Formats: sequence, structure tokens, C-alpha cells
Amino acid sequence: MDHIPPIKGVMTPFPHTIDAEAPLRQARNMMLEHEIRHLPVKRRQRLVGVLTDRDLKRALDPSLGLAPKNELFVDDVMIADAYTVSVHEPLDRVLIEMADRHIGCVLVVKDGHLAGIFTNTDACRVLAEDLRERFGAGDGGDAA
Repeated sequence: MDHIPPIKGVMTPFPHTIDAEAPLRQARNMMLEHEIRHLPVKRRQRLVGVLTDRDLKRALDPSLGLAPKNELFVDDVMIADAYTVSVHEPLDRVLIEMADRHIGCVLVVKDGHLAGIFTNTDACRVLAEDLRERFGAGDGGDAA
């Protein structure tokens, strides 16, 4: 990488989404089926938040005394003030904000509509690719 790319160049485009009024069980099944940990939430095609696997597990934990899982819906658990950026936002700004706020994903929008998602996993992939480009692939040698 010879310059800092915009987030659109490293995001995962067209992520799976779920409706805010969907049952939490449906969200859990979708996350398991697609092996994802972050699920953007929409209401009438408008982006309204994100559901994380951590929040989902916490909500379904019977020891917390929450409503039975068949009574919970995505909007009961989702993060409504999710970190959202434009497709043009520079990657370094996004990474610093994610680190400073201790968050695992960013919702990426274009013209007010969801265009992609960028997660900690994506960040690790970008870093690994940059390191390989600069130094070559690791040989698995001694770390000590």
C-alpha cells in the first residue's frame, strides 16, 4: 500500500442485513448460517443500527432475567448509534476511531444507504496484506 486508501477499498461490500422487527432467533440463525459476528439492521430499508454476536448472546442468556428469547426482537438488542462512515473516509481515521472506541465494526454508507461493513477481521486482513507487500510472507520462523 503506497497511500492510505478510503474505506470503500477494504470494506466487505453488500453485507447481510436484518429487519429491526425480526425475531432475535432469526438474527441468531442468520449469523450462524453466514458465520458473521456483525449484522447491520434496517427498518423500512433505512439503516438504523447493528446487532453484534456479543449483544445477541447477552440477550439470550437466561441468567440475566431478560424476556424469553421468543419475545425478543432485533430492535430490543441492537446498537442504534453504530459507528457509520462514508465510503470516502480514509482507512487510518476509521482504524483510530475503532481502536479509541473499542468497537468491532463500522457501517459504511454511500448517499445515505448501506454500502458495506468493515470489521476487526477486515482490519487484520488489511494489515497482513500490507505487511506481506512490504516484507514478503512470513516463514513461520522462531519468534523468540
